Amino acid sequence: MATKKKVTRVGGDESIPTQQRTEKTFVPTPENKGKALQSRSIAGILWLLGISAEIGAILVLLKSAKPIETNTWIWLIALIVVDLVLVIIGSQIWKKANRLDPASEKEPVKFFIQNQLGVIISVIAFLPLVILIFTNKDLDGKQKGVIGGIAAIALIIAGVTSADFNPPSVEQYTQQTNRVEELTGVNNVYWTKSGTKYHLYNDCSHINTNRTDEIFEGTVAQARELKNITELCKTCENRAEKTNGSNVTPATTPESLPVEE
Repeated sequence: MATKKKVTRVGGDESIPTQQRTEKTFVPTPENKGKALQSRSIAGILWLLGISAEIGAILVLLKSAKPIETNTWIWLIALIVVDLVLVIIGSQIWKKANRLDPASEKEPVKFFIQNQLGVIISVIAFLPLVILIFTNKDLDGKQKGVIGGIAAIALIIAGVTSADFNPPSVEQYTQQTNRVEELTGVNNVYWTKSGTKYHLYNDCSHINTNRTDEIFEGTVAQARELKNITELCKTCENRAEKTNGSNVTPATTPESLPVEE
């Protein structure tokens, strides 16, 4: 049945019929490369400010009177919180930039650093302070437990939230885009605000429901960029295979990617 929901086409690349293009490796648009560069610059500035807050906390700790006064405690905790907020925001912006301009798995070192740089920055932004607190001979056990515990928890929170457990890659984008084009002839998918999968049909029963007010339409890369959606709806995939019959061949999977069961 035809969808009765509002369908919104997101900006950017228009879908291109398969017959007008050859199958090739995914390449981000110049616009997305520019956005990614801008986002990475912003993330870098926020990370530098976060590390500056850590340095400030270290200086406060080193120059404080012994035993540490209440005002000093407040300053230390405030700087740790500021450091944490800046690092987390910077990491989220960095991860969004990676979805706009993903790295290639063929360069494993670059791929790891680009996708997990937020974790590396988190360690730099908190570990020196944690070590200083727990090795400071002028602090008693209670002070080390409270201040050190707060800094250690901040390190864990920053590291976990900064990690990308499903990092984007050129190979992944290529495989997913080629599969959609193979099934439908165009690089065009649909998704919702709360959805976790992209769809080939806007009347799919999983998105055309009373719970959905608006359906978004765009390319596979845009679904990843805007909602970090990485999986194709199986119902849509099966429907497309039945519709196209024997014209659809199994998706080509790059050697660097595992074959889905």
